[in-house]
Amino acid sequence: MRRLRLLTAGESHGPGLVGVLEGLPAGLRVSTRRVDLDLKRRQHGYGSGRRMQIERDRVRWIAGIRYGRTLGSPVGFAINNRDWENWTDRMSVEPIPTHRRPKAITRARPGHVDLAGVLKYGTDDVRDVLERASARSTTPRVVAGSLARQLLAAVGVRIWSFVDQLGPVRAYPDAEDPLARVPADWPERDLRGPSPLRCPDPEAETRMLAEIDRAKEAGDSIGGSYVVVAERVPVGLGSSSEWDTRLDGLLAGAVMAIPGVKGVEIGLGFGVVERAGSAVHDVVAAEGEGWTRETNRAGGIEGGISNGEPIVVRAAQKPVSTLRKALPSVDLATGVSGRAHIERSDVTVLARAAIVGEAMVALVLADELLHSFGGDAMADLRAAVGRRRRRTERRRG
Repeated sequence: MRRLRLLTAGESHGPGLVGVLEGLPAGLRVSTRRVDLDLKRRQHGYGSGRRMQIERDRVRWIAGIRYGRTLGSPVGFAINNRDWENWTDRMSVEPIPTHRRPKAITRARPGHVDLAGVLKYGTDDVRDVLERASARSTTPRVVAGSLARQLLAAVGVRIWSFVDQLGPVRAYPDAEDPLARVPADWPERDLRGPSPLRCPDPEAETRMLAEIDRAKEAGDSIGGSYVVVAERVPVGLGSSSEWDTRLDGLLAGAVMAIPGVKGVEIGLGFGVVERAGSAVHDVVAAEGEGWTRETNRAGGIEGGISNGEPIVVRAAQKPVSTLRKALPSVDLATGVSGRAHIERSDVTVLARAAIVGEAMVALVLADELLHSFGGDAMADLRAAVGRRRRRTERRRG
């Protein structure tokens, strides 16, 4: 990030999580209600474990906001962990004599940070590393992403998402462009009252729920994919000048940094490998006072730069690493073979992970918006974006 900078801290079962977001312009009207709604959306989804029944995430502003508007200084915030009360002995921030400490976790879970983290940091207790690596650490990202979303909304950008695949079940499997089959009112419906898995294809969602039930019965977990869409993004975010300024690269890196994400596609993604160029590139046409595309296979980005079409990012989410029927492992202290440690977990996190995906996409786009248009105050930013829109929407002639 070049204009925005986000730092977060906190462990999954510690007292809470905190964040500092630097770089927001002065004068952005902040809706705390919308931030809390996004936090609530991050907790929703069929297949979630008991933790989501315990927490009631709400943001608490610490700095950078006065009378509901940003000051231009860093915004500080906190989210309390209600479950901390049940974990004070295992996650005490005060020194505890060795003989009074809970038994150390020494059986690593395949697919999790456990073994690599223990070897990296030289600890003899896996909990020292698994707490920060938990998906609970995405909570401050959702807060910061919600602020970024509100910044983008102030210049007309809308971000939404949906689950498009779980295990073998995919939404709109016969559609050339599944996104075109999503109902136009889906983003509003999803905000008002999301479906159990946030999938817009009711038939597919029913089969997805059955897959989750089967995985739960087997003591297993299941993954899938979700799609994040950003509409009315101004032309010209990102750059082809350097490798680290390309918008698609920035988005891919941010989404890949979400726990459990193992693949990211922009537009057709890996679908381009089996097509000829004539079936991949988006034909340009002039229409009315602007430009239009017959398709959006590029996912709204060409040459590392936003082209005015919706930006479409798809993420592959692996199955959760903690299994109720634990996989074989080795005790790191004794070297004896056995079963991996079992930590309270979910069967799937897809519906919730998509909200984190929205947040990360929003943070990247907001950062690029500020880099491209500058502005220490919202009025300056709106004016600059307006000039760009008028220039890029004017028909050549």
